[in-house]
Amino acid sequence: MSLLLAPRTRLSLLVLLLAAAGACVLLYEPQRILSEGWPPGLPVGAAALLFAAAYGLCTAAFVPRPLLNLAAGAVFGTPYGLVAAVGGTVLGAGIAFGLGRALGQEALRPYLRGRWLKAADGQLSRHGFRSMLAVRIFPGIPFAAANYCAAVSRCGWGPFLLATALGTVPNTAAYVIAGASASSPGSPAFLASFGFIAVSGAVAAAVAWRKRHRFAPPVPREQAPQHPPVVTAASHGP
Repeated sequence: MSLLLAPRTRLSLLVLLLAAAGACVLLYEPQRILSEGWPPGLPVGAAALLFAAAYGLCTAAFVPRPLLNLAAGAVFGTPYGLVAAVGGTVLGAGIAFGLGRALGQEALRPYLRGRWLKAADGQLSRHGFRSMLAVRIFPGIPFAAANYCAAVSRCGWGPFLLATALGTVPNTAAYVIAGASASSPGSPAFLASFGFIAVSGAVAAAVAWRKRHRFAPPVPREQAPQHPPVVTAASHGP
């Protein structure tokens, strides 16, 4: 029993689970299944709930969220698609956070020694909601990476899930609207959503470029060359 509870054993189990999930995504392509629609007799509300559950499992298995958001808009339209996508996003984030917290936190925390890792851990531990909200609003950090970084830190469940639910709404809505209006690419809704996606990506890249020096390793100062002592005639005896 002690072997099963060992931090490195749990970390190995987490790695195996993530590898298996990634292999299933490559083999079965679940994002295509989600975009094919639902049985015609199923009420739209129940279908949206099932979609959100499948969405959460897919994001935990590393299916890209933009594809799922586009599928949500194409299948359900904007209102129901947005609710299903945001609900699935929170569910998938919670699954990843729980797996990382239960199986990887104790094993990985001793390795938080780099300057970038320590800074990220400190921000998430002290300002969990504010830091996660910024991460979710700006789409520069991959969704799965943010989930597991937060799980390794001391960020609480409440701030993590609330920041995820609020911060992912703008970007998710843009993709859902784009998916719902993809049949008419010249419509104002599609052009506005596409423009928002492009602008938010550019802003995220600009912010990351400006903040790159904050987490860069310090450059060691060059030591002044040491010259041998100058021996003068006065230093010698008679």
